[in-house]
Amino acid sequence: MARKTVNVALIGQGFMGRAHSNAWTQVNRFFRPAATAVMHTACGRNRASLEDFAARWGWRNCSTNLRAVLRSDEIDLVDLCTPTAMHYAMVTDALAAGKNIACEKPLATKLDQARELVALARKAKAKTFVWYNYRRCPAVATAHQLVRAGRIGRIYHVRAVYLQDWAKPEIPLAWRFDRKLAGSGSHGDLNAHIIDMCRFVTGEEITEIAGAIAETFIKERAILTGDTTGGLSLGMKKGARKGKVTVDDAVLFLARFSGGAVASFEATRMATGYQNYHGFEIHGTKGAVRFKFERMNELEYYDATADRAVQGWTTIMCTHGGCHPYAEAWWPDAHVIGYEHAFTNQAYDILQVLGDKKPVVPLPNFADAYETQRVLEAAMISAAQKRPVKLAEVK
Repeated sequence: MARKTVNVALIGQGFMGRAHSNAWTQVNRFFRPAATAVMHTACGRNRASLEDFAARWGWRNCSTNLRAVLRSDEIDLVDLCTPTAMHYAMVTDALAAGKNIACEKPLATKLDQARELVALARKAKAKTFVWYNYRRCPAVATAHQLVRAGRIGRIYHVRAVYLQDWAKPEIPLAWRFDRKLAGSGSHGDLNAHIIDMCRFVTGEEITEIAGAIAETFIKERAILTGDTTGGLSLGMKKGARKGKVTVDDAVLFLARFSGGAVASFEATRMATGYQNYHGFEIHGTKGAVRFKFERMNELEYYDATADRAVQGWTTIMCTHGGCHPYAEAWWPDAHVIGYEHAFTNQAYDILQVLGDKKPVVPLPNFADAYETQRVLEAAMISAAQKRPVKLAEVK
C-alpha cells in the first residue's frame, strides 16, 4: 500500500532554512515514516538567492509569493524558519488556509500573540509542531524515558545552562538584537530550549519564578545597512551610526517545579569560551541524569539504588539501536551523530503524526510551546519587577 505523502513548504532560507531542508532531505532515506515528505516549495524574498537555495537543497519549486504559497491547495505542511516577529502573521494566514504548521521557536514575540495562535490552531483543528529539536537527541530522549520509568525517583534539583559567546561588542545590530523582530535576546533564543528540555525530561511544569536577573552588557551596536532579517550571512555591512540594543544579553532565574524541585536556569551570549554549550542536571531520590550538548551522544546516569561500593556516574553511549530512541535509523554502535540529526529525528516524528501514528517521544505542539513561553514571560516580569512571580499570574 502506498504511503501518504506530505507536501512541505519551507518559509525562510537562512540558517534554520538550511537545517530544516537537510532534515526533509534525509528523513525519507533514513526512516520509514508513516507519511512521506515531499519537498514541494521553498519560499523567500530574494529570488536570485532563493533559486540557488532551492536547487541546492532539493526543493521542487521556489516562490517569493508568500500568500500564494500559504494558500496553495498543493501544500499540506508549512514549515516556518523565519525571525520570530514574522511568525504571528504567517501562522494566522496558514491556519486560515487550513494548513498544518511546523514553526520555529518561540511562537511569537508577545505572549498574547502566542496565546491567540494556540486558540486559532485549536479552532482550525490543525496539527501543529514547534522545533524544540533538542528533545530529539537520543540522549535527551533517553533521559526522558529514564525519569518516566521512575529511575531517579522524586526530583529535588534541576540545573540548566545555555552558554554562547558570539555577541561580542564588534558584532553589529542584526535582527537578533532588535526586540521588535526577535522578541527577546538570549532568553527567548536559548533559555527557551533548556526550559523545554527540562519540562520534557522531568514531566513536570514550572510553577514559580523565585527571582531573575536580565542584563544587556552592550547597550549600542553599529547599525547594519541592507536587509537585516537574514542574519550576517547575507553580506550586510556595518554603518558608522549606532543603534540601541533592545534585548537581553543574559538572563538567569530560579524556579520551582510542580513536584517540589528547585531549579536554576542561565542563558547568555556573552560567556567567553563557550560557542554552544548547553545541558542540564536532574537529581532525585533514586538517582540523577546529566547531559551536555557538546557530547550529545552521551547521557550520564547515577544509580543511587546500586550497592554503595559500586555507585558512580555511568556514561551511556546513546547510539545502540533498539535501546535508545532514533538510534537504529542511523549508524552502528558508537558511530556518533551530530546537530543536524535532531532535526531529521523531529521531521520523522512530525511525519508519524501526520500519518496518524505516534511519535517516538512527545512532540511539542503550539499549546506545549505556549507553556514554555509563559515561563519566559514570568522570568522577565520577575527580572523587571524584582519579585517572585507565580505562573498562575501569567495567563
